Amino acid sequence: MPESTASTEWFETARFGLFVHFGLYSLAARHEWVRSREAMSQEAYDRYLERFDPDLFDAGELARAAKAAGMRYAVLTAKHHDGFCLYDSALTSYTSQRAAGRDLVREFAEAMRAEGLRVGLYYSLLDWHHPDFTVDVHHPLRDTPAAREPRDMARYRAYLHGQVEELLTGYGPVDLLFFDFTYPGKGPDEWGSQELLAMARTLRPGILVNDRLGVPGDYVTPEQYQPDRPLERDGAPVTWEACHTLNGSWGYDRDNHEYKDPALLVRMLVESVACGGNLLLNVGPTGRGALDPRARQTLRAIGDWMALHERSVRGAGPSGLTAPANTLCTRAGRRLYVHLLAWPLRHLHLPGLAGRVRYAQLLHDGSEIGFHEQDGAGHEHVNMAPPGQPAGTLTLTLPVTRPDVLLPVIELELADDE
Repeated sequence: MPESTASTEWFETARFGLFVHFGLYSLAARHEWVRSREAMSQEAYDRYLERFDPDLFDAGELARAAKAAGMRYAVLTAKHHDGFCLYDSALTSYTSQRAAGRDLVREFAEAMRAEGLRVGLYYSLLDWHHPDFTVDVHHPLRDTPAAREPRDMARYRAYLHGQVEELLTGYGPVDLLFFDFTYPGKGPDEWGSQELLAMARTLRPGILVNDRLGVPGDYVTPEQYQPDRPLERDGAPVTWEACHTLNGSWGYDRDNHEYKDPALLVRMLVESVACGGNLLLNVGPTGRGALDPRARQTLRAIGDWMALHERSVRGAGPSGLTAPANTLCTRAGRRLYVHLLAWPLRHLHLPGLAGRVRYAQLLHDGSEIGFHEQDGAGHEHVNMAPPGQPAGTLTLTLPVTRPDVLLPVIELELADDE
């Protein structure tokens, strides 16, 4: 198998991406696993196929919303577990092209590139529509006579590989491929994972492929879980991306109102960067293809914060410091960023930074922050410095009033030799 020639530099610089789950399940509006959860027959599920009309799906508007939110790449569900394809596949008629006369993958890829965003495609390894995908614990027909029908995974595997080849050869440069997923009973042998990975790297040298083929990929993908420390494999750091929903459902879920607050999402983004990772934030367009008002509002709120604080996450990474309580720290070159999860009264103490900082400011408005230093002999360099701090402590003097931003950030300019 060809070795990966992929560079993760763009990925680790971008730090923030958009995930888009859209398909027939969006019309059901009750989770993307609706067909499996309700053990729905193909005939029953096809009522959504007959009514699929994404008249409000505007890839250009989606790309502009992602860019304004501070995202620099996006991933679309080219095919989800139900087997419905959002592109014009020559291998099946179960497509958006046949249902609605539109190749949504092409629209998506072209729109993202037009806004300067990197293009990622999600492809489900499962397929509940294909007649040769063997019925298993996740399949909607698991408790029906179909579970005993003979099926040929070799034929399905050829179909799977053929569809991935279509996506990698028919839609221009694809920067990222998000496979989903491997589980007991369906693994590398069933998917032909080594061959699939080799094909992707041959057809698109430099592509990043995730870790869900059951073999090592270029980056790992914790889902609905927020790491609180850098991720490692065999003691070495790995490239990673946490993927999260707005409300617990990947597909449009009309009656689910458990939305994460924009401030929490910003905190999750910063926490990812502070631990050396990315955040891929999902939206599930409605059955007509539009973003619902809550999703639009959330993206705008995050974008307002990113407009002022982008450099604390874009191109940044772990600070290498032990962050004080109620803070998250990131670093980009000689700039250290302290994100304040709780606003302190007047003073913030930063152990070990005395003598290492040239200038301090609030990032959102560029207003200077005064500071005091405790030298190695315990002497205060400036009168009125708070007593009782250990040697080497840098103490910042903050305004009493918390800035009106989702997450206040202090930018510290480090000395030239840092």
